[in-house]
Amino acid sequence: MAQVSDKPKFVTKGEIKVPPIRDLTDSREGIAPGHRLCTGCVAGIILRQMFMAAEAAGYTLVIANATGCVEVCTSIYPHTSWKVPWIHNAFENAAATISGVEAAYKALKRKGMLPSDKKVKFVALGGDGGTYDIGFQSLSGALERGHDFIYVCYDNEAYMNTGIQRSSATPRHAATTTQPAGKVIPGKPQPKKWMPEIAAAHGIPYVAQAAPSHFNDFMRKFIKALNTKGPSYLNVFCTCPRGWRAKEEEGILISRLAVETNYWPLFEVEDGKWKINYKPKERKPIEEFLKKQGRFKHMFKPGNEYLIKELQEDVDKRWERLLKLEQL
Repeated sequence: MAQVSDKPKFVTKGEIKVPPIRDLTDSREGIAPGHRLCTGCVAGIILRQMFMAAEAAGYTLVIANATGCVEVCTSIYPHTSWKVPWIHNAFENAAATISGVEAAYKALKRKGMLPSDKKVKFVALGGDGGTYDIGFQSLSGALERGHDFIYVCYDNEAYMNTGIQRSSATPRHAATTTQPAGKVIPGKPQPKKWMPEIAAAHGIPYVAQAAPSHFNDFMRKFIKALNTKGPSYLNVFCTCPRGWRAKEEEGILISRLAVETNYWPLFEVEDGKWKINYKPKERKPIEEFLKKQGRFKHMFKPGNEYLIKELQEDVDKRWERLLKLEQL
């Protein structure tokens, strides 16, 4: 098990500062190289940014991992890529599992069987399928009970490791293997579920949406979640070269375009107060984000211009709602 520094660095009460990237490169890794995530998979980058933030804040992480891309690619028997305490569980119960671990840890501390001064944080990790759909019940229960943990959803917008089936996180008109674009339907007919607002409706202390392209913002939010007592929920954008039919080397570029088009706004909800963390000076049209991905290529065929228009309307409606929530 990797041990993080005993002395928290760079983090003070009040304002949270993320150390310069040149200092973070010396951080000890919580996940070993040689895992079997696809080339260009951004989930691996998200994990590394999580561990760098935890190192900077002086925390050791204990992780429960729902079945999904990260789980199957980092724990192929008899090997493991994890250097921290890590539990695999089924698709549906990562939040329930980490709730039990967190409760047991507190009980052992009360009995004096574990040190009381060590900074340990419990993290449930899942993809959108294990979060928005199959694991929603256990997530909702853990948030409602108020366990002291962080739920991190790496949202790649479909069930990628089982065959690119649609999930409730898949955006409208994206082509998947279970809702392919063709003569019957132009991809998924329904709009994407907005999970962060559902999490915020539980009245938990901290909810945030982040993207690995804006690593400083993401790591600041992760440190804030580490320092929050009670449940936190982080929704993180995660490109998937295979499922999105995108170039392996363009994951971070696509992530940045998602933010610049307002497709993936960066915001946080702290004790019920909504705040947008980044407002593009000149919002890019949604086409800039779509044209980088094969799952949307049918939307650019003559006669399908209305599909782009409908998705742009979805993005604009959500942005307008976000602006209103910020004014509350």
